[in-house]
Amino acid sequence: MAALIHQTAIVHAGAQLGENVAVGPYTIIGEHVEIGDNTIVGPHVVISGRTRIGCENRIFQFCSLGEVPQDKKYAGEPTCLEIGDRNTIREFCSFNLGTALDAGVTRVGDDNWIMAYVHIAHDCQVGNRTVFANNAQLAGHVHIDDWAILGGYTGVHQFCRVGAHTMTAVGTVVLQDIPPFVMAAGNTASPFGINAEGLKRRGFSAEALLALKRAYRTLYKSGLMLDEARAKLAQEVVAHPEIQPLIDFLAVSKRGIIR
Repeated sequence: MAALIHQTAIVHAGAQLGENVAVGPYTIIGEHVEIGDNTIVGPHVVISGRTRIGCENRIFQFCSLGEVPQDKKYAGEPTCLEIGDRNTIREFCSFNLGTALDAGVTRVGDDNWIMAYVHIAHDCQVGNRTVFANNAQLAGHVHIDDWAILGGYTGVHQFCRVGAHTMTAVGTVVLQDIPPFVMAAGNTASPFGINAEGLKRRGFSAEALLALKRAYRTLYKSGLMLDEARAKLAQEVVAHPEIQPLIDFLAVSKRGIIR
C-alpha cells in the first residue's frame, strides 16, 4: 500500500516514503528525508535535514526531527540523523543532526521507548531497547548503550557515556560516565548498586548477578584506586566472563566514571 498522507501535510517531492507510511495533518517532511515501511508520523511533526527513519516507528505529534544542531560551530555541513526500527517517540521530542566535528551523524537504534520532551543533541549515539523517561536530556556527543534506562529529568553532560543495563533515578545529573549494570542517582550522579531487578527481567542468571555484584564491590567498595580496581577485575573476569563488558567500558571511558 502506498503512503497515506493527510491532505494538509506538506511532503517534499524529493522525500522517500516507504509502503504503508502514514503522515498526519499539518506535518512537514523535507526534501532529504527517508521513512521506512509502516512508520506512523502524527500531526504537527516536522522532519527535516538528511534524516533517515526505519520501519515500524511511531512518532507522535509536535516532534522535531533532523533540525540543525544547537551548536554555534555548525556551518551548514551535510550531516545526518539516523533512526532505526520499531521506536516509539512521544510528544515534543527533538533530535538534531550531527556535526562535522564528530562522526557527522546522530544515531538512534532499534526498539527504543522515548517519552515526551526528550532532547537528543548533535552527534549522540543511542543504542537499542533503551528507555528515556519524560524530559531526559542529552547534550552533544553522548553515548547511551543498549538497555539503559534514563529516569525523568535526567540530564547528561556532553561527551559522557552511559553503559548498558544502567538505570538513573529521576532528576539525575550525569557529569561523568556510568559503567554498565550500575544504578545512579543524584546531583551529581552517584552509584547505588547493580541494576539487579532489570538484569533478572532480561534473563541474567543468579550466578551472573553474583559476579556483577562482586565486581561492583571491587570497583566501589574496596577502597582501591581505579587502576587497582581495574587490575583486580582483570583477574576476576577469568572465572566470571559476565563482567567483561564492565572491563571493556572502563578501558574506553574518557571522562572518568561516577564514584
